[in-house]
Amino acid sequence: MIEKQINGITFLTGTWPLSSDRPTLVFIHGAGDSSFFWKHQIKGLSDMINVIGIDLPGHGRSSSPGMASIAEYAGIVAGVMHDAQIPSPIPCGISMGGAITLQLLLDGKAGCKAGIVINSGAKLKVMPMIFDMIENDFPGYVNSIGAFAVSQKTDKRQMAFVIDGLSKTPPEVIGNDFKACNSFDVIERLEEISVPVLVMTADEDNLTPSKYGEFLAGNIKGAVHVGIRDAGHLSPVEKPDDVNAAIHNFTRDLATDNL
Repeated sequence: MIEKQINGITFLTGTWPLSSDRPTLVFIHGAGDSSFFWKHQIKGLSDMINVIGIDLPGHGRSSSPGMASIAEYAGIVAGVMHDAQIPSPIPCGISMGGAITLQLLLDGKAGCKAGIVINSGAKLKVMPMIFDMIENDFPGYVNSIGAFAVSQKTDKRQMAFVIDGLSKTPPEVIGNDFKACNSFDVIERLEEISVPVLVMTADEDNLTPSKYGEFLAGNIKGAVHVGIRDAGHLSPVEKPDDVNAAIHNFTRDLATDNL
């Protein structure tokens, strides 16, 4: 993977420069994570399509401070797309990143040709317990990810790099991420989205159960829904081949439709 930076925002990519005749998947991580969360997707899909993964402000190797609203994060991602001259961007986000993707599609300012939303929803209320753990037992919060954010069938060793990345993100940044999620609500605006959307859910997701994604797919015109079996909230890490196949099929069909 290749690391690049623009205006203090770091991103990873499989190839550089990006091919101007290919659309670009722009991967957006969830609360407290970084672009490295998407390593299986960046490595697995870059031969087929342009792929970048962004470190949101305050995360990974991005130097800017974190933010406390989905709209602010969406503005940063849109700025990277513009300043880096990303060809035909397709934002793809998980959880908080899914909310950012929806916001980008609703704002309509980044020239997004389509969108992919993974394990997320139009409204993201956060359990009070999470805020309490981040404030009072941050190591416990980090270590609990392997217990409640993945399927019981998942080999917990697959999560080691995710847990390591979370442990390096400042607690206040993660707390603000969840505050951003907690105030996010675009339920009444989904019908405004007019580009193709892939909604992915996981059948053992305890944080954003499948019903949230099914609601998105049912209320975004023409949306495609794909469920990932035997996976929890972190399905791109738990079942990378299944997730990559769904993304590849979606983007291949877009190309067929002359994206």
